[in-house]
Amino acid sequence: MSDNTSATVLPLLPALTAQAERLIELGVHTIAGLPAAELRTFAAAAGVPDGHGALLAVHPERAPASALAPLLHRDGRPGFVVTDMTDADLFSPLDTLELPDAPLYFLTGLDRGDRMANWSPDEALPALTAEARTPLLLTEGIHWVMQQPAALERNHCFMTIGSRLRKDNGALDARTPAIWISNGTGRDGRERRNAPKVGWCWAGNRHTWLGFASATGRPTH
Repeated sequence: MSDNTSATVLPLLPALTAQAERLIELGVHTIAGLPAAELRTFAAAAGVPDGHGALLAVHPERAPASALAPLLHRDGRPGFVVTDMTDADLFSPLDTLELPDAPLYFLTGLDRGDRMANWSPDEALPALTAEARTPLLLTEGIHWVMQQPAALERNHCFMTIGSRLRKDNGALDARTPAIWISNGTGRDGRERRNAPKVGWCWAGNRHTWLGFASATGRPTH
């Protein structure tokens, strides 16, 4: 296991009020069945000063990954979910993660986890836990790229291992979700080259170009 020390310094996220307007512009409030005013009110009342880099998120039960992915854009191409991940919306938070019981919430202290590139998910999760960091859900990762496209760049993409799929016997499926940039090969199709891509990797595999997105928390108020 080796650290990747060539991390990119990302700009701060926009203020939550600006993020709310972005979600409304993209129609996320409609997907979630929420009035636009509710997003604006929540963002204004969250009490997060501008410049603190918090991320506004819609609860995954209200806005699933399959509905959010096409709202991502890069080089004029919309995002997509890989064809062999038809069950993307069934990936749910790890039992160790607690989401606010509300349609809207925010995350603090986001980090793309570039230093963990070339780690496997099985290696990264206990390390993040030991640092008191919480891995991002797939939908949270999509929200991040939606608000800050610079968070996704070639050779510096990320996994969202806070979301996992449970089998009928209760064991975790070996797939872990990730967001990266399509090369337009194989089943993706040439027309999707450079498009944001929601896919998966095996929990025991390492990839030099995938970090592990995490946050310091999801405040409940």
